[in-house]
Order: sequence, then C-alpha cells, then structure tokens
Amino acid sequence: MKRYDYPIVKTLLDTDAYKLHMQQAVFYHYKNVDVVAEFLCRGDNFLGCYANILLEQINMMRSLSLSHEEYTYMTSFPFFKKEYLHWLRKFRYNVSQVKINNYQGQLHIRISGLWKEVILWEVPILALISEVFHGNFSPEISSKSAVQYLDNKLIKFFKHTKYIDLSRLKIVDFGTRRRFSYNVQYSIVKRLKKNFPFLIGSSNYHIARVLKIKPVGTQAHEWFQAHQQIGKNLQDSQILALQTWLYQYKNHLSIALTDSITMDAFLQDFNLHFTSAYQGIRHDSGDPVEWGEKALKHYEKLGIDPCTKTLLFSDNLNFNKIIFLYKKFNKRINVIFGMGTKLTCDIPYVKPLNIVVKLVKCNGKPVAKISDSPGKTFCLDRNFLKHLCEVFNVPLKNR
Repeated sequence: MKRYDYPIVKTLLDTDAYKLHMQQAVFYHYKNVDVVAEFLCRGDNFLGCYANILLEQINMMRSLSLSHEEYTYMTSFPFFKKEYLHWLRKFRYNVSQVKINNYQGQLHIRISGLWKEVILWEVPILALISEVFHGNFSPEISSKSAVQYLDNKLIKFFKHTKYIDLSRLKIVDFGTRRRFSYNVQYSIVKRLKKNFPFLIGSSNYHIARVLKIKPVGTQAHEWFQAHQQIGKNLQDSQILALQTWLYQYKNHLSIALTDSITMDAFLQDFNLHFTSAYQGIRHDSGDPVEWGEKALKHYEKLGIDPCTKTLLFSDNLNFNKIIFLYKKFNKRINVIFGMGTKLTCDIPYVKPLNIVVKLVKCNGKPVAKISDSPGKTFCLDRNFLKHLCEVFNVPLKNR
C-alpha cells in the first residue's frame, strides 16, 4: 500500500467556499453549538484499510494555518468580517475531534465538537480519502492524462455546441470533495481557465486564489440540518436558517439550497420576503427539469420576474447534462452550473467514490436530511425522521 510521508492537504484554504461562509455565520450566531458528523460510503468500497494512513494525514493537519498572503487575500472580500478573520488566523485543527477506525473493512469516521470548528473537517477528510484511495487503486494516473481526457471532452463540447448561443453559459468547479487528487483538480481548473471561456470560478478558495479566479459557494445541507435543533420550533427551522443567513450576508452570497427537507417543503417557507432577498436557489437532488419548472412557477406565482433570479444546478453534472439544462432554461432565468466529480474525477477506467460526511446531531439531538433523490436521505434516528416528515408533510415511504 502506498504510504505518504508528506501532507496531502497543504493549506487551510484547500476547502469548499461554503464551509468558510457557513463557518463565519456560525462564529457570529452559534458559537457554543455542538455537533456530531459521520462519514458514509454510499458505494460498495471497503475503505477501512486506509484508516491508519488517514490518521497520519489528519495529524499532519494540526499545523495548518492561514499564511499572511492568505489572510490578506481573505480581507479582500467584502462579506468576511475582521473579527472572524482574526479568529480564523489563529484557528488550528483539533485532531482529537476526529475518531477513525476500521471495522470489518468498513471505514468509520465520527467528528464531534463545537460546530464552528467541526465545520472545516468534512471537505479535507473527503478529499483525503479520495486521493489516498485513487493513489493506491490507480497509481498510473497522472494530472497530464486527466487533462488530456478533459481536452478530448472539450473538443466534443465545442463541436456539439457550434450552433448554440452560449453567451449566457456559466460553469463553476465544484470538484474538491471527491477529486482524484489535488494535482488533478488544480490542473483541470487551470486548463479550463485557459481554454474554456465559460468557467467563472471555483468552490476551492486556494485554487481560486492561486489561479486568480472567483471563489464561489452557497450553503450546505448542514446549515439547515443544524437549525432543526437550534430554534424553538421545528416547523420554523428553515425560516430561521434562511433569515439568519440574510442577517449575516445581506446582499452577498444569496443562493439558497433547496433540498434539505425536499424542494416542496422548502418552497412552502421560501415566501415573498425570501424570494425577493435571495438572488436564487441551488439544485442538488431530484429531477433537475422538474425542480427548475417548480422554481419558475414559484417565482411567477409570487409576482417575481424569473429573469432577475438564478438557478444553480450542482447535482452530478457532466457537459452533456449542462447543455441540455442550459437549452431548457437559459432564456427563462439565469443559470449557473457547478461541476463536481464529473469534472475532477472523470478519467477513463477510474470509478469515483460515492462518499459523504453528514451532520447527525446538533446540541445532542438528531438531525436529518430528506433529499429529493432516493438513497440520499440521511438520519440515524428513525423516530426523528418520521417526526420531521410529519411536521413538513413529507411522505415517509421509501425514505
């Protein structure tokens, strides 16, 4: 088995933008909230054999901190506040928060502690697992071969879109968590910046900084999940999550995630106040066309011109799917596409891992994600899941 005597994650900013955006909101509003998160492999991979390597890598992360250049970079964004950035500059990963073990070949990971600290573990842990796995399973793959395959896809893309008006097409790299490796992600985004005029940014703050492109991020499911146990009323948990985000960011970062308790339940709470205040919404599960039509109908019902709003699609996208959705919606509403695994781990003979880290508790009580896609619903407490479904009038069948 391949060993690593060097850190794979080399900077605190090698993470998804929404983690830092959420961390700041947690820092100001929920400093003392405790959470628990757990790792889940949705595929049939036996990853327990990598437990010791992952522990070694996580121990190396304890020394990570913002450099002076990184700190200065972060101060250039109007939505980051000085108090938070001063705290982040002193932040160090607390490795005692992460428990890893190999149980009969399965990888078990549990992360617990203050939410404002735990929130930064998910992305680098998933990226570590993916890179260690692929480094052992497909050691012959290089960044060069990954970029060559990308170039072939781009040739086909431009050929098939020759007669399509792409002037409104916008694509973002969302590929950090399940990338083949950091080097592959960096090389692919670098090539896209050079040869693909529709790339508008990356969710990875480090890559965005180095390549001088825009960092792009919204919210994750954990933001809405945690609010299920933060507010006084479960029924108002999405409203509290949406409103607290507005308190923090006002006119910035105003794309809302819709499928923490299904799109239908979300739209019940996404009233005129929120539809007016938020720039748009993000799709991450379920049929994207059905979701888009629901969004358009909702905006029109509330008297809002959809052309003033944005739909961000981010669920399992490839170039063909993007063009299909672009042709379907771009003349009716602004659209952005976040490409993840199919961008940074789309290599011949390589099967990407289907892995996640999800919040399971907040303040000692269970939380849940109720997805619009079968198999993506996640909760360790069946009674709480049933209660959540009842409160939001969501069918429990097949969940």
